[in-house]
Amino acid sequence: MAEVLVYVDHVDGAVRKPTLELLTLARRIGEPVAVALGSGAEATAPVLAEHGAVRVLTADAPEFADYLVVPKVDALQAAYEAVSPAAVLVPSSAEGKEIAARLAVRIGSGIITDAVDLEAGDEGPVATQSAFAASFTTKSRVSKGTPVITVKPNSAAVEAAPAAGAVEALNVSFSEKATGTKVVSRTPRESTGRPELTEAAIVVSGGRGVNGAENFHIIESLADSLGAAVGASRAAVDAGWYPHSNQVGQTGKSVSPQLYIASGISGAIQHRAGMQTSKTIVAINKDAEAPIFDLVDYGVVGDLFEVVPQLTEEVQARKG
Repeated sequence: MAEVLVYVDHVDGAVRKPTLELLTLARRIGEPVAVALGSGAEATAPVLAEHGAVRVLTADAPEFADYLVVPKVDALQAAYEAVSPAAVLVPSSAEGKEIAARLAVRIGSGIITDAVDLEAGDEGPVATQSAFAASFTTKSRVSKGTPVITVKPNSAAVEAAPAAGAVEALNVSFSEKATGTKVVSRTPRESTGRPELTEAAIVVSGGRGVNGAENFHIIESLADSLGAAVGASRAAVDAGWYPHSNQVGQTGKSVSPQLYIASGISGAIQHRAGMQTSKTIVAINKDAEAPIFDLVDYGVVGDLFEVVPQLTEEVQARKG
């Protein structure tokens, strides 16, 4: 069976969930070979093996931490040349898509971004994507070279499938451009204790209807009761009620959770573009004519200041 390269997204050896989803998808089209780079790369091997990696190629060098994406592209290209894979899978983060695009250019291959599903085809992997703010679903494949595909978080359920996970050192020669852009400082992101927005299985978002930063605690309370991430519409962010890093939409972040709860959000196309691929969508809005109700699975016409606290209480009661 052909091998499939999977780029590992990890933090000091702690593998992030989207990578485990990629391993699940990779097993549909071949045998996963994981590529782990940077500090803690070898420590990822047990988890990767547990989820289907037959081999784990590792490399560590100061370049991976001290510079931007080019050293990682150099390493992924080295892995590609060593393995000759049937496909290369990369998480659909901002960094992941840049790495994938640069790799595709280098190896002369086509690229598919933001896939939400993957299956084997007679002429290569077939990727499912959502297009035009999720108004259409498309199936496509790369017709030239080795497919390079980025996959959105929450596109597949994580499945354990123990494999050998043999650790092998990856020899990497860095290009001249690898040290062209240096990281001069880092500021740790303040932890909220909530899941990362783009990776969360549940997202609770607030919009213009929240009517002020002082009221966002209502949204946060529901999110915390569900173990969810907190999102915000562009209107709420532009008003200064919530940080831009939490914006969901065309000019914010795209999310695809199992459950998306929109509170006080009208459903403008800008917002829909960032959340319309969510598996189940619930909207709470006092305007029965709000566009958001056109795409929801469940809608509640009511005042969020009454509905959301009651929902939070009910969730807490059932958990208790």
